[in-house]
Amino acid sequence: MLPVIYSQEFLDHQTGRYHPEKPERLTAIANGLKTSAFADKIQWLTPTPAAERPGLLSLLAKVHTPTYISKVKAIASTGGGYLDGDTPISPRSYDVALLAVSAWLDGVDAVLATANPAFVLARPPGHHAESDAGMGFCLFSNAAIAAFYALEQPGINRVAILDWDVHHGNGTQAIVETHPQIAYCSLHQYPCYPGTGKASEQGSHHNLLNLPIPPGSDIAVYKPLLEKKVIPFLAKFQADLLIVSAGYDANAADPLASINLQPDDFGLFTEYCLGLTRKILFGLEGGYDLSTLSQSVNATIRRCLF
Repeated sequence: MLPVIYSQEFLDHQTGRYHPEKPERLTAIANGLKTSAFADKIQWLTPTPAAERPGLLSLLAKVHTPTYISKVKAIASTGGGYLDGDTPISPRSYDVALLAVSAWLDGVDAVLATANPAFVLARPPGHHAESDAGMGFCLFSNAAIAAFYALEQPGINRVAILDWDVHHGNGTQAIVETHPQIAYCSLHQYPCYPGTGKASEQGSHHNLLNLPIPPGSDIAVYKPLLEKKVIPFLAKFQADLLIVSAGYDANAADPLASINLQPDDFGLFTEYCLGLTRKILFGLEGGYDLSTLSQSVNATIRRCLF
């Protein structure tokens, strides 16, 4: 059985009728998994309510400034607004974002309890959220917070984050790049939003690997990078847990980028990761074409099961 952590409350983060980061992203994935050939092998889990995680707010404050957290809460409590032109907040967004963080922490717990993969099907995404600013559809830095949480657990001394979203996770990198116990690796289209993630950036402890990829690239470009760069980097770091910022906007059909991957390619990505460890937490980031998004998550979970 593979745990999938999901709640319909994640649909309550309303972004507007034409916004690409919409609730239908999750319903498309959930419906695809529930009708898949391996539906009986998925364990659907409801995330722990934020109020039942007493350390959640203090953990959040380790990653985000109190001023920024208060800002998100205030915008939501006064009816909603925008953090930037791309990042709306609705009345329930603060609560939903806290629940998303809790879901990622539940994912860490599930992986460590079973030494097998889990998938967090949550929104809003997080890898663009910096310590003092949300942007790029992201409110709180889910993957970074999950990494800090994991390091508090017994036997976890090093955590690696692999970000295969088509956009560079500027927020995740900024938060973890000075931390010797966290490694961050990103494959991302360049040039593309947010314009960060230079290959020359290695982190304070040689714990960063950025692989900018030109528009139009396909699996033939990705495969040697995975084999010769990503996997050796992660293997050398010897993490006790691998967190994957699983964005699926590198699909050829995705409207927000120009990489030409196919859904099954993410199954191959997953296979490479499983070759390192089965202690993998996958958490949803981007992916905006509903059909290929659903197919890609399906490919990821299928490869974990078979």
